[in-house]
Amino acid sequence: MLSSLGNFFKGCWIRPSDNYVIDVDGREDGFLWCRDMGHHLTGEFSMAVVQANNFLEDQSQIESGNLSLLGSGPYGTFVGVYDGHGGPETSRYINRHLFQNLKRITSEERSTSMSTDIIRRAYEATEEGFTSAVAAQWQRQPQLATVGSCCLTGVICNRTLYIANLGDSRAVLGRLVRETGEVLAVQLSAEHNASIESVRQELHSQHPDDPDIVVLRNNVWRVKGLIQVSRSIGDVYLKRAEFNREPLCARFRLPQPITRPILSSDPEISVHELEPHDLFLIFASDGLWEQLNNQEAVDIVRNNPHTGSARRLVKSAMQKAANKRELQYSDIKGVERGIRRHFHDDITAVVVFLDSGLLSRAGSLRGPTVSLRAANTTIARNALPPAAPVG
Repeated sequence: MLSSLGNFFKGCWIRPSDNYVIDVDGREDGFLWCRDMGHHLTGEFSMAVVQANNFLEDQSQIESGNLSLLGSGPYGTFVGVYDGHGGPETSRYINRHLFQNLKRITSEERSTSMSTDIIRRAYEATEEGFTSAVAAQWQRQPQLATVGSCCLTGVICNRTLYIANLGDSRAVLGRLVRETGEVLAVQLSAEHNASIESVRQELHSQHPDDPDIVVLRNNVWRVKGLIQVSRSIGDVYLKRAEFNREPLCARFRLPQPITRPILSSDPEISVHELEPHDLFLIFASDGLWEQLNNQEAVDIVRNNPHTGSARRLVKSAMQKAANKRELQYSDIKGVERGIRRHFHDDITAVVVFLDSGLLSRAGSLRGPTVSLRAANTTIARNALPPAAPVG
């Protein structure tokens, strides 16, 4: 059966050129884009993304420098991974607005450090902005109400790491055990997927009068039988009653009116003081974690050179996806977008290395500004139509 399925898809493949396309931000190989090495305020970073969907729904960015619009604001590094679902519009919107909201709020507070309150307010402003954009286009593009995105961010500021998450992307720390020389994987982010029993219990406790708040459909737990994550930016058709009616497509409309939001946009935020034995961070969308576990990912980074770490993670995940169908990496690499989604999801990985010497001087560092968005590549421009005008 696997062999027959493989033969069917082979007949649909269009092989891209094997040549790299070089640009100022990174390089491309088919539907895989990467920036093998760059420098942020307190170390190095590596970044990669591979497209599987018809439209690239993963977006990501790294920003390093002043975290405020004011010259006196805090300095640090911001990482964002935005795993869209239902379309690319929400993840694109987050990519354009979340970090700018964070800088604006930091400026308004005239803060000289980062805080959980600033991050939470930046998420809230991004959710409100996208909801306003959906409302403005409700009659013309009601389907925007059904588009959403997971949203994972990390902020490194003054030796402190802030992790905020909505959905099922994941942040993992590689931590050295001095006594053994091992590097252990430490998951830093909480996930919000209905496949997790504690998430289902949370939903039931929040909606005690709704026995169908989570439904097992085709062996997959879904909120209201529609969506796997319980927290997101967007998906406003499951948050506000005015977006769960005509002209929205009937399959998204619930039979009972929404009296309170079904999904949440409130991120879970954790704070970690970084230590010299904390070596690197991996931020990745669910597409990577569907194929690799935490320790596998950490081992790949630990046992190889820093350069190309994110690309190595993405290719390892693709190899795992190929193995499940008894195929080679070279086969799956040639699958056209859209068809490729039968093998794996869009995959984004950002690896952030931590230089303990630079971290020890983090409060006084004033390095050059770094701003890189993985979606601003030839892949994204060729693969996607113009973004919907959502703000």
